[in-house]
Amino acid sequence: MSAPEASNGLEKDVNSVPSNGGGAPIQPQMSAEEHQVARAAARFGYGPLAHVNTAEASLPPFGGEFQPGLYKSVEGRKFANPAPLGLSAFALTTFVLSLINMGTRDISSPNIVVALAFGYGGLVQLLSGMWEMAVGNTFGATALSSYGGFWLAFAIVLTPGGFEIGEALGETGPDPTPFFNSFGLFLMGWFIFTTIMLFCTLKSTVAFFLLFFFLDLTFLLLGIAYLHRDAEGGVNVPVQKAGGFFGLLAAFAAWYNALAGIADTSNSFFIIPVAHFPWSPTGRTRRSKTDREQA
Repeated sequence: MSAPEASNGLEKDVNSVPSNGGGAPIQPQMSAEEHQVARAAARFGYGPLAHVNTAEASLPPFGGEFQPGLYKSVEGRKFANPAPLGLSAFALTTFVLSLINMGTRDISSPNIVVALAFGYGGLVQLLSGMWEMAVGNTFGATALSSYGGFWLAFAIVLTPGGFEIGEALGETGPDPTPFFNSFGLFLMGWFIFTTIMLFCTLKSTVAFFLLFFFLDLTFLLLGIAYLHRDAEGGVNVPVQKAGGFFGLLAAFAAWYNALAGIADTSNSFFIIPVAHFPWSPTGRTRRSKTDREQA
């Protein structure tokens, strides 16, 4: 039976009340309201009236629209892909902060990051997350909006002479332990959130997975640097530098994914490879095609 015939048969079965052959209708097992709910559910592929092909019933990775390698083409779309903008905002802010965490050029104060965290990594990334929500991508909206919120919160904490959060916790006092402990817990909370996001990238691409993997290690190491301090009670510098190193890797991974999302046939002579996992939907499709070609 073809798909239109199956659809017509479904509508016919739903709208009609069967009889027992003698003209007396058989009482339906569901009420009219339950039938209406079931019909609505069937349109979206679930419920007792849905016809599901179990061989193709695996869920796509969070809509398949945040990682550029699985994003829909620009033709026929009402909205542009907001992911590269959010990834670029995240990448630049993370890049600068990671260099400071590594002690580059003997810079020890992250004050310059406050401007980026407010304007680019915070505001712009938050806006791109809201546009991900507009295109119906739950993962993209959650990730980009959350990390935009992270940079805004980070800037609020470190704003010199502004909110005085660090001063209230004794950051510049004789015993900065309360501030270090508080900031360490702040970073560990983001490590937990990033781990949750990391699990949701296992069906996407290698490039996208590595972004969250490097970021996860960054939050973990920076949190440890503040919670497990050195012998003098200060920030654990070697661990902080290690966190800065993985932060650099996360920044370049974010830029790579952003480029993969921007480059298409309208502006580039080549497409950026993102290396699909073998168990991802695209990987399985490519592998099945190869098997058929070899057969």
